[in-house]
Amino acid sequence: MKQLSLLAVLSLAVLAAFCLDMFSGSYPVNPGSALAGWQQRDTVDALVLREIRLPRSLLAALVGACLGLAGAAIQGLLRNPLAGPGLVGVSNCAALGAVIVFYFGLSGLAWYALPVGGLLGAGLGAALIFFLAGRQASVLGLILAGVAINAVASSLISLALNFSHNPYAMSEIVFWLLGSVADRSMADVSIALPFMLVGWIVLAGSGRFLDALSFGEESAQSMGFSIQRQRALIIVGVALTVGAAVSVSGNVGFVGLVVPHLLRPLVGAEPGRLLIPSALAGALMVLLADAAVQLLSPQQELKLGVITALVGGPFFLWLVYRMRHDVV
Repeated sequence: MKQLSLLAVLSLAVLAAFCLDMFSGSYPVNPGSALAGWQQRDTVDALVLREIRLPRSLLAALVGACLGLAGAAIQGLLRNPLAGPGLVGVSNCAALGAVIVFYFGLSGLAWYALPVGGLLGAGLGAALIFFLAGRQASVLGLILAGVAINAVASSLISLALNFSHNPYAMSEIVFWLLGSVADRSMADVSIALPFMLVGWIVLAGSGRFLDALSFGEESAQSMGFSIQRQRALIIVGVALTVGAAVSVSGNVGFVGLVVPHLLRPLVGAEPGRLLIPSALAGALMVLLADAAVQLLSPQQELKLGVITALVGGPFFLWLVYRMRHDVV
């Protein structure tokens, strides 16, 4: 009953935040005029709401859900409360794929070049994890592979910025890496959503395994779970969700780290019960952050990743301090 109440509260909060984000921004939209002209698109308000605000808010909710769900799954898989979706290296690989598109000027060839580049980068990152860690990978092996892939991807992104011969391309890369859902369309939603949905199904279906894994690998095996198979499925699910999110929004940090920590006291010690609430809370966090971006700097817009980092960074420092205090 407690779980259902939490899900209901989070769902209502997400709906309210979605409406807030839809009607935020520098152009004041009249709800009555927008809804009246929704089907015919015969008013400026309806056009702004349908073609600009709706894709932006949808992507904010979808990206937040992906990051929150992936963060809860990774923390449950690695049994490490300080783990995040970026730990396995997929997000940086997705960012590298998009940077390559910018660097070679491919983004002007087709609207889908940028998200496709990000998705291909995420897929390459997941393949490298399995190649480096091996089929019988331990938790330590997965972490080390992720750290190595992260380092290489970050260095290649820096290399692209260093040798960028076009100042415009360099500024585009930097602004994209900061994370944003502004100036997106329903086409971006349509290309990322199928990968997100598959990832959500995979991760949401891993709840029983994560619950069993919290008692140890031997206990999970005794319950009939294949450790290697389930780990591979979770890594693939994280690659699909995070890769799709990063491919359309850039890097939006700390969501997958902060959200599970905030909800863990409310759901108890079972990692499987944390998955769906983390997806909803991640959507809520990113929607509120995007609304804050539009309200705080309507003329020269802040980037979404900057807002989430300003919230998540101090939280992370407080978390480290609290853990140190508990140890002492």
